[in-house]
Amino acid sequence: MSALQVETEIESPLELVWLAFTQTDRVIQWFAPDANIEPRLGGAYELFFDPSNREQMGTKGCFLTLFEPKERLGFTWKGPDDFAAIMNQDNALTYVLVTLSELSGKTKVVIEHFGWKESEEWDKARAWHKMAWSQVVSSLKSALETGKGDLCCVPE
Repeated sequence: MSALQVETEIESPLELVWLAFTQTDRVIQWFAPDANIEPRLGGAYELFFDPSNREQMGTKGCFLTLFEPKERLGFTWKGPDDFAAIMNQDNALTYVLVTLSELSGKTKVVIEHFGWKESEEWDKARAWHKMAWSQVVSSLKSALETGKGDLCCVPE
């Protein structure tokens, strides 16, 4: 099955968009309430959607499979608990690729989610992720375009 793809253009410098994906303190401002990001190849890319229970509703154990600074970021992915039986087994993890490119002062963000299988449950998981990735991209765009807060500044 083909990759699920979501894209947007954000009125923000590419460097700030890159930092929003690769710095734990920034990821928790727009993506998940808690995270563990180790910005290097093989480093952790863990998001915790329920910080009180890191074993569920998160991507514990996921890691960076591609790390090309300010260009591309790839990581393994676990779906929400509703789809854990099909998606969250070590031999069935899906894969996310984030590609950034600069377009005259804006940053184009393309998120591609690979590894979908064929079944009714996988179709439901894919549809849920299509909705979720659209919300995530919208959240990032909104957070960066406000011009306020940590996401809008280069760290010192």
